[in-house]
Amino acid sequence: MFDGRKIVLASQSARRRELLKYIFEDYEIIPSGADETPPEDVPAENVPEILAVRKAVYVAKDRPHDLVIGCDTVVILDGKIFGKPADLGEAREMLFELSGRTHRVVSGVCICCEGRTMSFSQTTEVTFYPLSAADIERYITEDSPLDKAGSYGIQDRGGLFVKELSGDHYNVIGFPIARLKIELERFEKLIGG
Repeated sequence: MFDGRKIVLASQSARRRELLKYIFEDYEIIPSGADETPPEDVPAENVPEILAVRKAVYVAKDRPHDLVIGCDTVVILDGKIFGKPADLGEAREMLFELSGRTHRVVSGVCICCEGRTMSFSQTTEVTFYPLSAADIERYITEDSPLDKAGSYGIQDRGGLFVKELSGDHYNVIGFPIARLKIELERFEKLIGG
């Protein structure tokens, strides 16, 4: 797939790096310096795709002949976006709000090459068990909530919070890798390999 082109991941997420290896053995990481401020007056569900496009296009400016992949993931509850918490206090508040409720995890992905872009969003619904204050305190002090949308990682002890999941598990980790593979195959035909 994409023979002769370098693959570039416009993200510094360790989880995305690991998951992209399912598709490509060899790729480069160039974190994007794009503005990640969510646009105002846009439905919450559209924000991750907009940010993913910003990230990928920012890196693709300097790498127009390479395949650049950008991604952004948010947690949404009651129309409110839960991104990465600023501090442990905000992480605690987010987890209390998510406790016992169903939220949506939306990832936006953008693929750029040869001046063309393709983007998509993937949504997964996640229901949490009711969380005790002790559950939340243990998690925010012993795990790493600050680098995760919604303050939890399903791939770590945050997986213990999940009562039910509807959709792509990898999307909740932060990269809808199965859908990405399908979209990459379409994109490769579009740009002619």
